[in-house]
Amino acid sequence: MARVTVEDCIDKVDNRFELVLLASHRARLISQGASITVDRDNDKNPVVALREIADEMLSPDDLKEDLIHSLQKHVEVDEPEPDAASVAAAEETGFVAAEEDVDQPEVVTFDRMSEEELLAGIEGLVPPEKSDDY
Repeated sequence: MARVTVEDCIDKVDNRFELVLLASHRARLISQGASITVDRDNDKNPVVALREIADEMLSPDDLKEDLIHSLQKHVEVDEPEPDAASVAAAEETGFVAAEEDVDQPEVVTFDRMSEEELLAGIEGLVPPEKSDDY
């Protein structure tokens, strides 16, 4: 394939904007060292990513899942709810499980700074402009 165009990939990914997101994510993965599934042919990473999508070497759904996973900062884990029978049995026996979310006092740590570093930082500050209001 000499040139890759959006038209080559648009039948695999319906939305052009989503195609750009997926191809750019795949190009970043390639630049981080992911193995490529097509011949490079002296092409840059975005072109290789588009060629992989056009040749259906990668599933757009898998790329989309990987993109979403890479953007998530915090993944919540759904824990199963206790069923009513086990809760009733625990209440009858008087056994109540301790909560894991007990508020623990947070340990606060501060960075230590020498007096010279403090003075150097203060000297670098710009004084506010004077106005007639105060």
